[in-house]
Amino acid sequence: MQKIIGVIASTMLTIMLFSNIVFGQDEIRQINIHTPQFFQNGNQMTYPIIALGATNGLEVDFDDFDLRVKNYSYSFQLCDADWQPVNLSTFDYISGFVQNRILNYQFSSIAMQQYVHYMFTFPASNCMPTKSGNYIFKVFLDGDTSNLAFSKRFLVTDNKVNITAQIQQPFDTKKMYTHQKVQFTVDNSALQISNPQQQIKVVVLQNYRWDNCVKGMQPAFMRGSQYEYNGERDFTFPAGKEYRWIDNSSFRFYSDRVRSIDRNSVPFYVEAVTDMQRNKTQYLPYEDYDGFYSIKAAEQITASTQGDYGNVHFKYENYDKTAFPDLNVYIVGQFNNYNCDINSQLRYNADSGYYETNQLLKQGYYTYMYVTKPINNPQSETSFEFTEGSYWQTENNYTILVYFRELGGRYDQLIGSQTINSNISDN
Repeated sequence: MQKIIGVIASTMLTIMLFSNIVFGQDEIRQINIHTPQFFQNGNQMTYPIIALGATNGLEVDFDDFDLRVKNYSYSFQLCDADWQPVNLSTFDYISGFVQNRILNYQFSSIAMQQYVHYMFTFPASNCMPTKSGNYIFKVFLDGDTSNLAFSKRFLVTDNKVNITAQIQQPFDTKKMYTHQKVQFTVDNSALQISNPQQQIKVVVLQNYRWDNCVKGMQPAFMRGSQYEYNGERDFTFPAGKEYRWIDNSSFRFYSDRVRSIDRNSVPFYVEAVTDMQRNKTQYLPYEDYDGFYSIKAAEQITASTQGDYGNVHFKYENYDKTAFPDLNVYIVGQFNNYNCDINSQLRYNADSGYYETNQLLKQGYYTYMYVTKPINNPQSETSFEFTEGSYWQTENNYTILVYFRELGGRYDQLIGSQTINSNISDN
């Protein structure tokens, strides 16, 4: 009996500790971890969104530069619509084991930069989310949830509302040629909602970015079960331009965005073609991947374990080769979760007139952009007004997320998700 009580007490302590730890949403905590990916199974160019009850719908990959097999586990935390951990026991939203060991790994081969590659699919039948909503996926060491390796967001949907949406050119003359406006209607006829202003929350993402999402808006009109979100200023985004790109899937042959490759260093040293300021250049349409990236190796069969790494040297040049007097410059995309930090910041080289940075990237195809933030206000939103420019014709994806909280409820259900492309007028 004492042994049983001791096991129960130990388990409850683990749950309490697990619930009280606040993790970041998309971050790498350990320097040996590289290229963590989380996408819909079979398609690297997708965001991790699954339907409630789906199994093996997502794939998780990451590399560990420490050349030894480690005891990695994973779990996930349910959050509210604002990405704050909910006040629920893990047993309330996880069916099966709270923690799962990661047993699928393989040592790299051929690659000069050696690593251990871990890969698995999720959710597993013995560890599944039981509620829809926002989740933070966590990988940690030795069963210790505080020893975090990295974390990633993912979404679980339980579609109960119908969403119709369209992208329009704003009527505001100041934004007509630089912005895109998302307007949509939510049909909640399948739900009983007594207080929609408090129970419904809507979030709109541009190219699955959370750093510039728009939220907190109320419907402009409510007609029975139809909620119309069409306020002129409510869901308006700077359109930007098509993303820049670099193809480093080969370290033998130069793609059109690679100037040189030094194969005598490990990792390889890749000099990218200089990126020019383009906020005053004419809009040029071309197919891009909206900030996503794909790991691939032109000369290898299995890029996940045979792909090599390169230190890619990016250079950004303003028209007059001078520095922005009060702005920091960052390189961002899905490859670094649009995080503007010391790792993504470019440094101005007064001798060359370039902003410069090195990014350690696995072989593949990457899309990215340059953004700025005020030096004296690093918490402000990012802007591509000066580095990229903004044209309303730009192709973008917009994702509408609808959350619902029952009266007296302690978490936000994700009851609707719809993605629309700006090149499609109606959906």
